[in-house]
Amino acid sequence: MNMVLYEKEKKKLLIELSKLQKWVIAENKKIAVVFEGRDTAGKTRSISTLSKYLIPDFYRLVKLGNPTPNESKNWFKRYEKHFPKNGEIVFFDRSWYTRALVEATMNYCSKRQYQNFMQKVVSWERKHINNDVEILKFYLSIEKNTQAKRINDRANSPLVYWKISDNDFKMLDKWDIFTLYKEQMFKRTSHNTAPWVVINANNKRIAGLNALRYILNYFQYPNKNLPKPKDWSVAMNNYEIFIQNTKFDKLTYEQYKVLLKLKGNKTA
Repeated sequence: MNMVLYEKEKKKLLIELSKLQKWVIAENKKIAVVFEGRDTAGKTRSISTLSKYLIPDFYRLVKLGNPTPNESKNWFKRYEKHFPKNGEIVFFDRSWYTRALVEATMNYCSKRQYQNFMQKVVSWERKHINNDVEILKFYLSIEKNTQAKRINDRANSPLVYWKISDNDFKMLDKWDIFTLYKEQMFKRTSHNTAPWVVINANNKRIAGLNALRYILNYFQYPNKNLPKPKDWSVAMNNYEIFIQNTKFDKLTYEQYKVLLKLKGNKTA
């Protein structure tokens, strides 16, 4: 990957994101951006890229630790209190979908709690959407060998070894179980007002740009001047989107734009 071209494209997109934030503030919009994915998929890095030049008073990062017993019983309330206020963008580094993925895989929640979540989450999201909260849901997808390499690299690094826990290796061992829960999540919780958008994250830098470009395409804000992806990155785009429980995968940038328009999103 040509780093000079990457930085140029990233700068242009971040300028557009700054325009978007000004519009969010002026119009009292409320935007919640969810990042889910396996450990080391690049959720934190993508959010860091997106938020680097945003006005701090008008965006927040939400990255919650282990729930208390009371939070576990009142799962949706745990996240509701972190939802965006007027004029605010909130990034969730893992979200309420932790129950559908990590907690289910590791048996941190009961079967009843999992089923209750899966039955109620769509109506809960729609309630907030009807209250003018825009919810965008990204899943960063990586291959098993990519995750194994990243975990081992972290574990052997003198600088970031502390980011790795025994739980990370346990999750790697439970790859197939996690995959089953992930597919159930896509099938049952992707709806027209908040579909799952799956982005190939084997290259973290490209994943961050693809998430950024999706957000910018989704909204119509003043003075929008979104550049087309450069030749160096077009071939690396790998979007998936779920619309009415149907998965459209291996999409190019232009293909996913067409699907968004057909779906009726606020795409330019």
